[in-house]
Amino acid sequence: MAQVPQTFFDALAVRTWCGLALETLGRAREEIDAINVYPVADGDTGTNLYLTVESTVAAVEAVFAGHAAGSEAVGGPDAAGSDADGPEGPTLADAARAMAHGALIGARGNSGTILAQLLRGMAQVLADGDLDHADGRDLRLALRRAADSARQAVAHPVEGTVLTVASAAADAADGAEGDCGTVARAAYDGACTALAETPGRLPVLERAGVVDAGGRGLVAVLGALVETFTGEKARGPLRHSQARVDPVGGPAPGDGVPDVCTDGVAVVPGEEGPAFEVIYLLEAEDAAVERLRGRLDTLGDSLVVVGGDGLWNVHVHVDDAGAAVEAGIEAGRPHRIRITHFGAGDVHTTGADRPPRERAERAVVAVVPGEGLAGLYTEAGATTVLARPGEPPASGELVQAVRRAHAREVVLLPNDADLRHTAAAAAEQVRAEGIRVALIPTRSAVQGIAALAVHEPDRRFDEDVVSMTSAAGATRYAEVTVAERQSWTMAGICQAGDVLGLIDGDVAVIGSDVAVTAETVLDRMLSAGGEMVTLVLGDDVPDTVAAHLESRVREGYLAVDTVLYRGGRQGALLLIGVE
Repeated sequence: MAQVPQTFFDALAVRTWCGLALETLGRAREEIDAINVYPVADGDTGTNLYLTVESTVAAVEAVFAGHAAGSEAVGGPDAAGSDADGPEGPTLADAARAMAHGALIGARGNSGTILAQLLRGMAQVLADGDLDHADGRDLRLALRRAADSARQAVAHPVEGTVLTVASAAADAADGAEGDCGTVARAAYDGACTALAETPGRLPVLERAGVVDAGGRGLVAVLGALVETFTGEKARGPLRHSQARVDPVGGPAPGDGVPDVCTDGVAVVPGEEGPAFEVIYLLEAEDAAVERLRGRLDTLGDSLVVVGGDGLWNVHVHVDDAGAAVEAGIEAGRPHRIRITHFGAGDVHTTGADRPPRERAERAVVAVVPGEGLAGLYTEAGATTVLARPGEPPASGELVQAVRRAHAREVVLLPNDADLRHTAAAAAEQVRAEGIRVALIPTRSAVQGIAALAVHEPDRRFDEDVVSMTSAAGATRYAEVTVAERQSWTMAGICQAGDVLGLIDGDVAVIGSDVAVTAETVLDRMLSAGGEMVTLVLGDDVPDTVAAHLESRVREGYLAVDTVLYRGGRQGALLLIGVE
């Protein structure tokens, strides 16, 4: 899309840059995946960078949306046609901090974690003080802070990687005098030159005949920075299509795919390493994180710990995934834990030793709001995507889950009305890859449970989808939650701390007691009939509430059965389904 060049680095420039970076990585993702051979040839660097920036964009957009809502609330539609009395928009500091936070909580893989620290380093400069905007000098300082902080975050920095490219970009920017466009162009050109030289600095790249995938991704992000300030697509000494190199490290024509490749995953003969990639967010104090670094450094390699101010993103490759998680528990509170098994015969073996995995005929992919439900869905055979409270999955995560299911036909259950468009975008992308996908618009996890209960993979695909859709549609859903702020609702005005009962997405009951509110909601739902009640309790709900509701159904609705699940940290206090 056409962009208006930004003269200075202000909040709008942050928003524009993040959006352009996402678009650029979206176009380059497959190429970057294909040249991914270091530190592990698992073919996902481009995807991890894309998912990281997708989270970044969401955080920045949320800040702009919040200020727009605040402006409307303060000025109102009748405020003399002006919002002069309300906030005009986020400051540079607001946008920069959101950019860094979004990247931190959404960082994926080694490359995404390093990119998160690069963006955090830039944000530390851009958010320093009360600047309305930053100029070329500030951008030079931001790029230098980014490169230095990223290098410090890596336990054992390796030259010929994205760290080298970032340092070269900062060095080039240091010598540039002028506005942000001039500095961004210098950084991009320096990064391109360094990227072309990476095979000569890292033997594994030279053997595979590729440049560093993480560095290639950073070049794409810096190219978006150039476009932000100049309005022109970046063109540098290395064309984007020249990801392959000849044996002496110079650009060579080609499609960017390494010479040794199996099922789209680059493999370097003879390379071995730890079996697991472990990533988690960690709430911990600085001193505890320093001890954690030392502990994880003895367990594995590719250690990157980024963040600060009590929130960290931890990435490491280990053979003992449990020990890596336990180390995090000793340091603080780990969450959003992701463990990927590289596996023998997978990314650490040659293509000749790795038999292609046969695709399943059909699979179900579901978004679930808590660990308890994730376990339930998994036991039923579904591939799950965990949605933490306030952290909905991005379309890229759903695409990855569909690919992970490795099936010819996939039924996708978003289990959230707000994820409809995200799920539709993911379905469209994987259809282009030849996978048959049916999106059932489930709006709650209890509707997904009903759909999964009638799933029969041996039926014709269309018949199975119709049956699952009918079961989900026949299930009314509700949730009991706590109001975060004063709001107008369909049931009146609620105050922060009130217990809300929502039926089919609308607030129907406002109360002060969880059990009483839940009982009122349940009675209203069963007044229209029903044969089965599903209750999913969150971590903060005592068992006495479940016992009370089960007793209410047993005594008041003789022909209705009740099934109870523990959902874990699912956001809502209670989910209710009535079939």
